[in-house]
Amino acid sequence: MSSKIDENDLKILDFLKKNARTPYTIIAKDLKVSEAAVRKRIEKLIRLGVIKRFTIEYELENEVKAIVMVKSTPQIPTPEISKKLVKISGVETVYETTGDYDIIVVVRGINISSINKTIDEIRSIQGVIGTNSTIILRTWF
Repeated sequence: MSSKIDENDLKILDFLKKNARTPYTIIAKDLKVSEAAVRKRIEKLIRLGVIKRFTIEYELENEVKAIVMVKSTPQIPTPEISKKLVKISGVETVYETTGDYDIIVVVRGINISSINKTIDEIRSIQGVIGTNSTIILRTWF
C-alpha cells in the first residue's frame, strides 16, 4: 500500500465500492471529517490513479455472463493482447493473471450465441493460443 494512502482513504474506497453515488456528506459524517476533506481525498485518489473510474454494476434478467480464461503465446506481450481484448463487443473486464492462464476475461451477452461470438473473437486475436470458458450462474454482492 502506498504511503500516500491512509485508513480514511481506504474507508472512502470501501464506501464508493459499495455505492459510488454515496453522498460525500454521509462519508464525512462516518469519518468525522468535513465534506471538503472527503472531496479532496477523492480528488487525490483519482489523481494518484487509485480510483480508475466510477461505474455501475448491473444484472439484466436472462442475461448471460461468462469467464473466459485465455492462454497466450510468449512471443506477443500479454498487455498487447489485453488492449485488443477490451475493444471486443461483449467484453466487460480483462485481468492479467498468474497461473496456467495469462488473462481472464469477463464476458456479457444477451444469450449463449452472443457469448460464443465474443469467445470466437477472443480466439481470433493474434497471440491467443487457447481459451477455457465457464458460464456464471449467479452473482452475489
